Amino acid sequence: MHATIRRYEGVDTARTEELSRKVSETLVPQLEKLDGFRGYYLVESGNGVVTSVGLFAGPAQSDEATNLAAAWVKEQKLESALPNAPRITSGKVIAQQEGVAVA
Repeated sequence: MHATIRRYEGVDTARTEELSRKVSETLVPQLEKLDGFRGYYLVESGNGVVTSVGLFAGPAQSDEATNLAAAWVKEQKLESALPNAPRITSGKVIAQQEGVAVA
């Protein structure tokens, strides 16, 4: 499995809800269509920082998702909400553990 983490800084905090909605409604469905898609998470860290974590079968799918996400930001006209290019960390997942949700 391969993971890509994108850290966005300087995010317009007044548009976080819009960003979250658009990710759920339009980005995730596009990512789900990619071969090797395993999961996507969007984390609001506060102070204008949002981080996404994408999980894919391999690096090729992860690279494709990075290109798709960059095009999606432009398509959705989110450049002012995400004014800075993300810091991207990508690599092979070398350890993992899936937990059981506790209600």
